[in-house]
Amino acid sequence: MAKPEAPWYYWRDSALYLHIYLQPRASKNEITGVHEDCLKVRLTAPPIEGRANLALLKYLAHCFKVAERQVTLVKGEQSRKKWIRIDSPRDLSLINT
Repeated sequence: MAKPEAPWYYWRDSALYLHIYLQPRASKNEITGVHEDCLKVRLTAPPIEGRANLALLKYLAHCFKVAERQVTLVKGEQSRKKWIRIDSPRDLSLINT
């Protein structure tokens, strides 16, 4: 495994891996900062039938300016803590702050 750049992300070749703490059923979609060594993401989608996971992938694709097919849920389908892979992200402003 590659050396972490921060507790919540690391790079492996051109792929960015994010450790996400997901809060479903929030009042709005937003990234609120770091929580327990994870990037905390709040989404309005409910955690029913994978809707929150799909909403997370779509939201992160928007944030990193990539196609939805470039964002993959690697681990944590049934958990609030998830590992997400983003292939060749185009906007890195989220991790460069």
